[in-house]
Amino acid sequence: MLNAFVTLAAEAAPAKAPFYVAGGLLALWAVTLSLVGISRGEKWPSGDGAARAIMGISVLLVAAAMTTAVATS
Repeated sequence: MLNAFVTLAAEAAPAKAPFYVAGGLLALWAVTLSLVGISRGEKWPSGDGAARAIMGISVLLVAAAMTTAVATS
């Protein structure tokens, strides 16, 4: 499915494909985090290390989306 998304994004607007991919990954990450958070409740994330890893991944995905948005505009 991801391959189809990347192919469709590349065909739709070749110059903006990196932004579409980065934005799509960020949206997928956000939905996944919300589903896991809702299903596990207050016991998630289990520790400080896990929380930091989640925040780090989130920061990297947001930075990638922002960078590609500016670079492809």
